[in-house]
Amino acid sequence: MERVQPKKQLGQHFLNDKSIARKIVDSLEASNASCVVEVGPGMGVLTGMLLERFGDKLYALEIDRESVAYLKVNLPAITQNLIAEDILKFDFNDLPAGELSIIGNFPYNISSQIFFKVLENRDRVTEVVGMIQREVALRICEPPGSRTYGILSVLLQAYFDMKYLFTVNEGVFTPPPKVKSAVIRFTRNQTKSLGCNEALFVKVVKAGFNQRRKTLRNSIKSAFQGFKGDSPLLDKRAEQLSVANFVELTNIIEAAFAVQ
Repeated sequence: MERVQPKKQLGQHFLNDKSIARKIVDSLEASNASCVVEVGPGMGVLTGMLLERFGDKLYALEIDRESVAYLKVNLPAITQNLIAEDILKFDFNDLPAGELSIIGNFPYNISSQIFFKVLENRDRVTEVVGMIQREVALRICEPPGSRTYGILSVLLQAYFDMKYLFTVNEGVFTPPPKVKSAVIRFTRNQTKSLGCNEALFVKVVKAGFNQRRKTLRNSIKSAFQGFKGDSPLLDKRAEQLSVANFVELTNIIEAAFAVQ
């Protein structure tokens, strides 16, 4: 079969620096993982190294048909575990049971959606190592008080320990992106339950940041019509609240409606 160079898909830029690839792969621990899932392997620069470490525990999710064809020819060892599906639509229950580790050079324009997918599967996903746009990496790793601290920062930090690992310059990609990239790692923390209604917690976090320039007193009352509770937290802006503060606020809101 002809060696077909896959096209850039879904905002993806293919890594062409093997030293960076090795550094990314070495950042993944996956000590107890039953499966390691690579998202968007493209031309397989990470895949070959991952196969060396994990063998048939490695699964690769690739939506681009040209990339799938390329991988089957040039990395035949992954063929059996090469899944031609969209990560956002894939059911992780189709993988062998047990803990999952996820790794990849994530397409920039769906990286946030990938992280929401991880959150949906947090009972199985114990570790993620991903290369994403540096701006997004900084945002989700930021502590409370930062102007870039936001919805995804809170939701991920509620269940994962976040770490910004290193910056990656534009020149190591084909084609080069217009922005710098970064590699981050997050590992599942020991939180089994937040101590609040977790569906309501998500709504409260989103409500707070949807009007982030306003105090929470205004944004919460706008999102939760008829809310009559009170707390000093309501005089702050969403970016000033920690995960624990949002849990407290969620319980205040739920209690307020319970007594009405």
